[in-house]
Amino acid sequence: MRAGPWSEPHGDDEEVREELLRLRAEVRQLRTRTEGRLLVAQAQGMLRERYALPDAETAFALLQRASQQYNVKLRTLVEAAVTAPRPSDRGGLWFPGRARHAEPALSFTEARDRGVRRGNRSEVLAAVLSQTLAVVGTDMGNVQIADRTEGGLRIERHTGLTRDFVDFFAYVGDDGTSCAKAARDVAQVTVQDVATDAVFTEDARSAILHAGSRACHSVPLISASGLCVGMVSAHFERPLKGLTRAQLKALAVAAAETGEWLAWYDRTVVLDALEHLHALGRAHAGDSVSRR
Repeated sequence: MRAGPWSEPHGDDEEVREELLRLRAEVRQLRTRTEGRLLVAQAQGMLRERYALPDAETAFALLQRASQQYNVKLRTLVEAAVTAPRPSDRGGLWFPGRARHAEPALSFTEARDRGVRRGNRSEVLAAVLSQTLAVVGTDMGNVQIADRTEGGLRIERHTGLTRDFVDFFAYVGDDGTSCAKAARDVAQVTVQDVATDAVFTEDARSAILHAGSRACHSVPLISASGLCVGMVSAHFERPLKGLTRAQLKALAVAAAETGEWLAWYDRTVVLDALEHLHALGRAHAGDSVSRR
């Protein structure tokens, strides 16, 4: 069933809504922190067992050092550590014989103009977000990365969006949003009017509208193998008639280049960080190590 036109509540209803939004935000923040801590604890337990480390503090210190050495976000490293196949005990490498490929080039304007540094994921995500917003002519948007452990998408970068929006959409599952549909279909999705489009759950619709967005466009970041590894979305203050063919093509080019770059990053930089973590674990087996 299609949702009816959205309208702002008034009076006491507005106070109730604001309190509900505040409480929901607190619950989401608590859930996110808890999930992150559980994931880190899982990685710590795995490292302690694998390398005979004396305590969780030492395991965390090794994760921190590998993260810093390769400039890989701690959560990204932890997700990779708990999902990667266990290293063989027969050799000193976690991934022996893996093929190494050159870093893919990024030809879209924002990547060239910003002078993105080699292997820097944060700068690449900033560039594709800026490129997307420039192509469609808005200043609100976000980039999400596919979650290795839970599935779905997690926000990595954003601009022009409210704190409540970012909290609400910190993690997005398999349905109820335009970005979830774009990820599922591996295709660009345009929402001409958030207030009436049936793709959203009512909570998601409310969160988007109260962030000042009335339309949005989501573009999957796709690897050469056709895998959705992330998402970039633009938001608009007014309902949208649609994008031109030229805009859609420009977005597809930037998304494909970024998707292939992210796939390279996962199989190169992240695996390098895991390899370093493996070496640290072997070197410090039985020793206590303090975090930096």
